[in-house]
Amino acid sequence: MNNTSQTSPKIDLEQLLRDGNIIRIKPQGYSMYPLFIPGRDEALIQQTSSTDCRRNDVVLYRRDRSILVLHRIDKITEEGFFMVGDNQWEIEGPLRSDQIIGKLVAFVRNGREISAQNPFYRFLSSVWLLMLPVRPFCFRLTAFFRRICRKPNS
Repeated sequence: MNNTSQTSPKIDLEQLLRDGNIIRIKPQGYSMYPLFIPGRDEALIQQTSSTDCRRNDVVLYRRDRSILVLHRIDKITEEGFFMVGDNQWEIEGPLRSDQIIGKLVAFVRNGREISAQNPFYRFLSSVWLLMLPVRPFCFRLTAFFRRICRKPNS
């Protein structure tokens, strides 16, 4: 029996960004659903300055002494940045500008690269962000329709 373990080398994404690379990651979890479907979609992230970030941008940030997170900017105030996932309604923040390490420049869906500046994408994501106050109702409504549309077990 072979007792050696295979471990993948640890990659410093923040250093890759600082070196000027555009990184390609597969976001995990469902906080940014339906923009990112785990295991299928990829995000292309480029280093950015927080001064180049605007409402509705998707940014990669590090929670204090914790994980990297990819979420959308809901608002920017003097206190900092307030973030939310597309599949969430609870706002996280304020985050400091030094926590933001990169910004979404494109995403890959079904092998096709789509720019984050694509007008149709910007329009849809802006509308969804404006709907933030009614997202809990939308989520409950879709759950209700899923329940009533399920076929009964025979």
